[in-house]
Amino acid sequence: MTLEEKQQEIINEFGMFDDWMEKYEYIIELGKELPIIDPEKKTDDRLIPGCQSRVWLATEIQNGKMTFSADSDAIITKGIIGLLIRVLNHETPEVVAKADLHFVQDIGLQEHLSPTRANGLLSMVQKIKMAAIKSL
Repeated sequence: MTLEEKQQEIINEFGMFDDWMEKYEYIIELGKELPIIDPEKKTDDRLIPGCQSRVWLATEIQNGKMTFSADSDAIITKGIIGLLIRVLNHETPEVVAKADLHFVQDIGLQEHLSPTRANGLLSMVQKIKMAAIKSL
């Protein structure tokens, strides 16, 4: 599945919900499916700065593709990082670094987050893209 196909799948899924309470519940469910970071990798250097809650992100390169695992102490944030991982997992560092994550805007996520959560989302994207750039 291409990056674009993964984004379109998320857009379609969010289109099935009528209101943002249902969408938040779905984000929480997605957070529960997140590939959990190994507890030994929950280190300060893996914390994403700029997030209101604590979010850890671990990245690895396997067969030329990036794999991500993460965790957060906030359920909504866990779902948000889960969405990003779902789209970017198993892509090459070049694809991750250049990715236009338009699904965030297309589903209206950023406009329905508090300013601090929206900043956290931006920080998550930046941390993921920086990891990709360092891997090139």
